[in-house]
Formats: sequence, structure tokens, C-alpha cells
Amino acid sequence: MTSPLSLHAGDIALASLLLVADAALSIALRLRFHRALIVASVRMAVQLVAVGYLLRYVFAEHSPWLTAVLVLAMSLVAVREVAVRPVRRLRGGNVVVALPHVLGVVLITTCFALLTAIRPQPWYDPRYAIPLVGILLGSILNAASIALAGVLDNVRHQRDAIEAHLMLGATFRSASAPLLRRSIRAAMVPVINQMAAAGVITLPGTMTGQLLAGADPVDAVKYQILLLILLTGASCLAAVGTAYGAMARLHDDRMRLRLDRLG
Repeated sequence: MTSPLSLHAGDIALASLLLVADAALSIALRLRFHRALIVASVRMAVQLVAVGYLLRYVFAEHSPWLTAVLVLAMSLVAVREVAVRPVRRLRGGNVVVALPHVLGVVLITTCFALLTAIRPQPWYDPRYAIPLVGILLGSILNAASIALAGVLDNVRHQRDAIEAHLMLGATFRSASAPLLRRSIRAAMVPVINQMAAAGVITLPGTMTGQLLAGADPVDAVKYQILLLILLTGASCLAAVGTAYGAMARLHDDRMRLRLDRLG
């Protein structure tokens, strides 16, 4: 194991010349993404620097309450992103579906990992809990938003098929099952592809970061395998919960499809 390499402002400024080259190509070829690239680059730098100083403070305080507040804030931002990504809206807002499933899955998965596999002392150590929540939320956000969009955006197209099954005596659950299965499968494709490509096509970001920080490659691989397992499990729970939660709001007690509840 080697000592981690230190980066200085000059090193990052030198690397940013690649972004300058991208912007120049956009202008020269009239691709028109240079303004968006500049804005995104500035936002990235400001946000990450702010997060870095915030995490330095949280890690130093080592407070379970401060850790919980930060985790809750991160989770609520993820809930909002899940809710706003689909084009369609449920009456009352998509938040009513996204909130319990995003919060529930991230808390269950994080606590499971911290109490079983990782086992820091104390178990809520922010150096482990916050990065773990952050990487889990990214995967949960993608899976939940894809599943929610799959249900809300396609239920109108499947209306005739669902109602035909209901008229033939099928339960609402069985009539809507094909739509739910397609939505959940679509949500799981990104994380399954990520697992399949790990180690052969790509070195995942967590493993790469550990290697650059001087960690032993075998130890880095162990952590990456653990994380991919956690990401896949959390993604599946979030996709299933969100899809079924959304569909549950689209029927009434008489098992009738209620598209009037969809905006």
C-alpha cells in the first residue's frame, strides 16, 4: 500500500484545460453546449468544495444527530429528484410515492451494511455512513425514477389491455402485472449493466478512488463488490416499491382503473 497522492489547485487547473478544449470545440463546430458546460463545471466545483468543507466539519464533530440531519437532507433531495423526473404527475404529487420508498430503502440498506459487513465503531461513524448513503442514493434515485416514469408514462397506453383483463374477471394486480414488470425491468437495466461490466470493461469509481488513494487492489476489489451488491439490492427494492406504490394509487376500492388521478 502506498501513501495517497496530494492534489493542488494547480493540478486541477491544469486538468481543466480539457474543459476549455471542449468549449472551444463547441464554439468552433457550433455545437452550442459550451455555455451549459461552463455552468455545469462551475456548479460542480462550487458544490463539491462546499461539500468537502461540510464533511470535514461533520467528520470532526462525530455527532450522530448531525450525521442524521445530513443523511435526511440528502435523502429528501433524492426524493424530490425522483418525483420531478417523470412527465406525468399523480394527484397529490409524486412525492407521496417517492418519499416512503426512497427513505425506507436507503435507511434499511445503509443500516444493514453498517451493522453487518462494514461494522465501524461506532456504527453511525459519519466517515462510513455518509459516503455509503451518498452512493446508495444515486442508484436508488435512478431506479425509482425510471420505475415511476415507466408506470405513469405508460399506464394510459395500456388502459385498454388493463380494462379488458378486468372485464374478464382478472384482479387489478394481475391485470397491471405486465406493465409493472416492464417498468421494474427497465429500472434494473443500468445497475445490472454496471455489475456485468465491472472489472472487465470498467473499473468502478469507488475502486478507482481507493486505488488512487493508495489502497491495496485486493482490498479495493472487496469493497467494490460489497458496494455493487448493496447498490443492486437497494435499486431492486426501490424500483419494486415505487412501481407498486404508484400503481396502488391508480385504482380504487372497487378495483377500477382511475386515470383521473393522473395528471
